[in-house]
Formats: sequence, C-alpha cells, structure tokens
Amino acid sequence: MLMPLPATLRRLVREYETLLAEETLAGETAPSPALQDLAYTLCVSTGTREVTQALEVASAYLGTEEIWPEPLTPMENRGAAAEARTPETSVG
Repeated sequence: MLMPLPATLRRLVREYETLLAEETLAGETAPSPALQDLAYTLCVSTGTREVTQALEVASAYLGTEEIWPEPLTPMENRGAAAEARTPETSVG
C-alpha cells in the first residue's frame, strides 16, 4: 500500500485534530463537511475505513504517539488549506 509523505500525513492529522477541537468547543453536534472530508482523506491515506483507525495507523507510521506538536490556530489552518489547494511548481 502506498503511504503519503510523513509531512503530508502529519499535516492532515493536525488539521483534523484542530478542526475537531474547534467544533467540539463550539458545541457542534454533527461534524462539518470539512471535518468529514479530512476524516475521509485520512482513511484513504492510511488504507482504513474508520478515522480512529486512521489516526492509529498514522501514529504508528510516523513512529510517535504524539504526532502533532500543537493544534493549528484558525489562521494557520486556513493557510494550510489554501496551501493544499495551490498547485506545486517545479524549479529549474
């Protein structure tokens, strides 16, 4: 099975955990479409069907128990999402 780059997987987990925390603090009763999309992407990236399994696989793959040093701030989260939509360019 192909696995994403560690940096990509780390970013996905951080974004998921940050958005989950924000929604939990806001008292949301149902996950937002953005949170559902992140959960789906984590599952596809790790070859799992449940987000809890995806987080466990990501942790094992990255070789750490805590794979995100701190949650993204809302502004950083927006920047990371915009960065993910920006096509990469090659130099040279």
